[in-house]
Amino acid sequence: MAKEGPSEIQSAEAVEPAKVEIYTERFGGSSIRAKGLLDQKRVSYSEYIIDDDPTNKGMMLKRAHGRGEVPQIFVDNRPIGGWEQLKELEARGVLDRLLRLTAPEPDA
Repeated sequence: MAKEGPSEIQSAEAVEPAKVEIYTERFGGSSIRAKGLLDQKRVSYSEYIIDDDPTNKGMMLKRAHGRGEVPQIFVDNRPIGGWEQLKELEARGVLDRLLRLTAPEPDA
């Protein structure tokens, strides 16, 4: 019986998904579109609704360095921005790597 080598074991290990958090407004069009894109990619995320919730809104403003645009999206605690920035990352082909849905590119 053949033994598995280290590279075979490593390739079989699952990559831990990125931690995604999104601050939203319940009926905001940009919030709905951003969640829709994340849902389409089958990405799990924590949602913090800021409607009538000054605590969540204050936390969003603090984490986003004062940016009040909604939604505000964070990947692994890194501020990404809102719907326009998320859409741009998708168009550039960067979003899947950021979300760890694809293997990282090897270092050159």
